[in-house]
Amino acid sequence: MEINVSQQQGRVPVTVLQIKGELSAATAGPLQAQAEQAYNAGARYMLVDLSQVPFMSSAGLRVLHSLFNMLRSDSPAESDEAVRKGLAKGTFKSPHLKLLNPNKNVQQVLSTAGYDMFLEIRHNLQDAVGSF
Repeated sequence: MEINVSQQQGRVPVTVLQIKGELSAATAGPLQAQAEQAYNAGARYMLVDLSQVPFMSSAGLRVLHSLFNMLRSDSPAESDEAVRKGLAKGTFKSPHLKLLNPNKNVQQVLSTAGYDMFLEIRHNLQDAVGSF
């Protein structure tokens, strides 16, 4: 797996993590490490580009959930209670983490696991960056 990290400027600076290859138990660790490194350097808005990920396992889901938790702020809108209520109503989407262009198989994994309920999925880079 290869991970390219870049910056895009929208209303806020967005760190783009472009993944090439399978997102599985063997490769989830490097993604977690790259994201943590970006976070420690000040990144607070991340876009994970899944356009070149042919397969995602449960380890890939775990790392996305870890990124979601890492990026959550202390604001009342992102409290555990607010997130729970928003998910129940279908109104909560993470303002800090979004996904870009997963293929049909990866989209199905995300949907089956319910990640599309709290992570916004975009299909165009400029649109995705502008949505932060």
